[in-house]
Amino acid sequence: MDLPERLNDIRDRITHAEKEAGREDGSVTLVAVSKTFGADVAGQAIDAGQRVFGENRVQEAQGKWPALKQAFPDLELHLIGPLQSNKAADAVALFDVVETIDREKIARAIAAEITQQNRPVRVYVQVNTGLEPQKAGIAPDDTVAFVALCRDELGLTVEGLMCIPPADENPGPHFALLRKLAAESGVEKLSMGMSGDFETAIPFGATSVRVGSAIFGQR
Repeated sequence: MDLPERLNDIRDRITHAEKEAGREDGSVTLVAVSKTFGADVAGQAIDAGQRVFGENRVQEAQGKWPALKQAFPDLELHLIGPLQSNKAADAVALFDVVETIDREKIARAIAAEITQQNRPVRVYVQVNTGLEPQKAGIAPDDTVAFVALCRDELGLTVEGLMCIPPADENPGPHFALLRKLAAESGVEKLSMGMSGDFETAIPFGATSVRVGSAIFGQR
């Protein structure tokens, strides 16, 4: 299959999973993860109607997306990789959504830049549901308080929670935990599920899934 066919296949699988879960058609947003692929490849997905994309690195995205966003003003760009505080200004300037708010220092840096640039960026809090030492994210027990800090003290628009379950575990319990934490935190959206497990995430309430290799191919 070529890229448009792979993209349509993923869309069809999302629609089927929505139906199987008794959810409304279109309730799950596909975030096409275009990291490591050039603007020409991203352009193929845009031509096929995709409008929401995810990137892992601020610097790589800066070389690819400004011209595309100018050409297609309805594009929405999500940062889904780790963010260093010295890149906060660049991230706020380019991205519409930052999904990886994982500690207070980053939250404060992003909040300051949103005020400085007067650019209404939405954010997700990344939760380390598996408490993996090598992985970023807020501990589950700290999530409700951290969301409150981001929203009430820093004035961030916390749209939802995001997680990346441990690769060697059943993702279902992690998705269930994220849904529970979102309800307790008073946020509506759940960014969970990737190429290998997005169909599992949808019955647990995912509102967006981050799919890269199943669309763009292996990196």
